Amino acid sequence: MLIQRIITALVLLALLLPALVADSPWPFALLTLALLGAGGWEWARLNGWHGVQAWATGGGVVALCGLGAWAGWAQQAPAVVWWAATICWALGGSVGLRSGPEAWPHLPRTARWLIGVVVLAAAWLAFSAARSQGLNFLLSALCLVWMSDIAAYFGGKTWGRHKLAVTISPGKTWEGALTGAVGVGLLALAWVGIERWQGWAGSSLFDRLWQSLGSVGAVLALAALVALGIMGDLLESLAKRAAGMKDSSGLLPGHGGVLDRVDALLPVLPAVMALASL
Repeated sequence: MLIQRIITALVLLALLLPALVADSPWPFALLTLALLGAGGWEWARLNGWHGVQAWATGGGVVALCGLGAWAGWAQQAPAVVWWAATICWALGGSVGLRSGPEAWPHLPRTARWLIGVVVLAAAWLAFSAARSQGLNFLLSALCLVWMSDIAAYFGGKTWGRHKLAVTISPGKTWEGALTGAVGVGLLALAWVGIERWQGWAGSSLFDRLWQSLGSVGAVLALAALVALGIMGDLLESLAKRAAGMKDSSGLLPGHGGVLDRVDALLPVLPAVMALASL
């Protein structure tokens, strides 16, 4: 399993790094489009659709992303798009988590399908729009989610006592969530310090939040982003638990599926673009 994880990670890095540093935004846009299209295929299977229906769902995600790109939203969408996506995530996610895995299958399958397609398309547009803001901006947004996840894991293992959502993901704790938020705060301080020292002020998510919202506002915004990332992770776990599946698929050997890797990014990236519009 460990060898599989390492090999898969190396292959993904070999694809991702050249796409990230390319002068044109399109290599990264096409790579993430392929990944989120695969996420659409996984989403259909999580909700009981297989075969042609699952492939068509992946194609639907790609088509919706294409429409967004045609409208110019892959570079800069109206701020209202990002704020609407963020509000829907916050409200809909709260209802979903409160209802639990038992209620999820009772939602009409077509509604569940549509939620997934729209969420994945919005995430791709946010991926592309964040890349258009500059490599430092995109990397700071991605590292925010990764730091939150890593710090929460180790914090939960070390100090975790109080379960965050025992019926959805028994391993997550409030102590882990708090550790994740602290880790993101420390990352933000270090990032801003280094970029100002290097003369890159204002090019990362962290420094832009600091400049537009002030120190208190930036702390609250980062805490909200950490909370959204946890929500995305929990909601994907909820869908898997309702479907009786451990992973969203086996597309990434040793890592599970695409949705298992990007679940926390799905709500965070639109929220990042909403905050960047301030």
